[in-house]
Amino acid sequence: MENIEIFDSPGKGRGLRATKEMWAGDVIFAEPSLAAVVFDSLAEKICHSCFRRQPKLQRCGQCKFAHYCDRTCQRAGWAEHREECSAIKAFGKAPNESIRLVARVMWRLDKEGSVVSDMQLTTLEELEDHVTDMPEDELKELKVDIHNFLDYWPRTNKQHTVDDISHLFGVVNCNGFTISDQRGLQAVGVGIFPNLCLVNHDCWPNCTVILNHGNQSAVNSMFHSQRRIELRALGKISEGEELTVAYVDFLNLTEERQRQLKTQYFFDCTCEHCKNHIKDDLKLAGREIDGVKPSEEQVKEATDHCYKMLEKMDKARLNGDYHEVVTTCRECIEKTEPILADTHIYLLRMWSTLSEVQAYLQFFEDAAEYARKMVDGYMKLYHPNNAALGMAAMRAGVTHWQNGLIEVGHGMICKAYAILMVTHGPTHPITKDLEEMRMQTEMELRMFKQNEYVYHSMREAALKNRPMTMMNEPKSVEEGIKNLFHRKK
Repeated sequence: MENIEIFDSPGKGRGLRATKEMWAGDVIFAEPSLAAVVFDSLAEKICHSCFRRQPKLQRCGQCKFAHYCDRTCQRAGWAEHREECSAIKAFGKAPNESIRLVARVMWRLDKEGSVVSDMQLTTLEELEDHVTDMPEDELKELKVDIHNFLDYWPRTNKQHTVDDISHLFGVVNCNGFTISDQRGLQAVGVGIFPNLCLVNHDCWPNCTVILNHGNQSAVNSMFHSQRRIELRALGKISEGEELTVAYVDFLNLTEERQRQLKTQYFFDCTCEHCKNHIKDDLKLAGREIDGVKPSEEQVKEATDHCYKMLEKMDKARLNGDYHEVVTTCRECIEKTEPILADTHIYLLRMWSTLSEVQAYLQFFEDAAEYARKMVDGYMKLYHPNNAALGMAAMRAGVTHWQNGLIEVGHGMICKAYAILMVTHGPTHPITKDLEEMRMQTEMELRMFKQNEYVYHSMREAALKNRPMTMMNEPKSVEEGIKNLFHRKK
């Protein structure tokens, strides 16, 4: 941790700042989880040791709750699961993810003390819990969790005060970091990373945080290094500059970001983008055609219509009615696209959803068109090294390739690769996937330029064998990784 130090950040409390100059893609620090658990809803689908999604998992023979890839993962996870296994058997069932995480944290602290690593800059006791800031309904839920925790916690273990237990629940609630699957496409669990909790928020940050599962070999999996976050620089960071990350998505309007930050993290953001409402005008702008702009009334009417259709689309998506999603999106786009700018956030959501669903339904021409529009809009709103922009470019590259548009597809994949090399690094599984795609599309592009007919003939044969894919069935809005920290709703 020689690259950083703790300091008092004006108006924010403690923060971290750089002690030397950093550049885009530099890993400022890496940190393993103090403890982590799989979400309740995915307990039977995700390995409880390496957090990989697998079609077939082996269940723990004792508690019948924990699931693992194989005996190697089960042995690797036993140190964390040992106490939990006995507690679940005695309790009769597995408690919710918050209780399981607090218990895992407490077992580790009881065994190893408040500082479990030489790299740890702060203890959990020093972190804010914001229990006194919680609204009445959340306090009621907290009391229920504490009551259930006391029933779950073994009588033979060290007993703790209600205040100490309440503090840990508050820390988990505010600082639990969302853990993704091995490819970084879906949130599957939540963990505690003490040093990460010291990094303050900025809506236009100079850092990003990524979970890098790293090498999943049998030797590696004997340790929990695969549940490791990396704080990476998005651009040049000067010596003495504060390190910041975005807790919420910048694609939201300032008012919405402020609401989320106040509700979920209990502070008012005073960053430049919030104070000056930077890019809010673009996010709700009307489309200018030949110097003519629509009236404010027309833009408002189109915006309101989009909002209503988004609610209808989300409902159909949650129900898995993808043909209804397509119909709703098409109707909305046809009506509002002539009025709203290509940076309008509701129109961007429509394009994003329609592209994803059409790719799943294998209508690649539509998928490619709307994915390209989405990327064009994102480029005008996001930081040039934003991970969401990189993932959008990746999707656009794949859909253009699927549609036989090799030149645009290769260009998009190269763009995505450049961004994810900064945000994810060269060893991340998704970056490795992109490197393979980049090499494949580069080879195909050379072949295409030499002889288009031969290229298309060979491509058809290759598609029948093994088509390039990025993700499976479209996930619901709730399953996406929306914010940096996971928070119980």
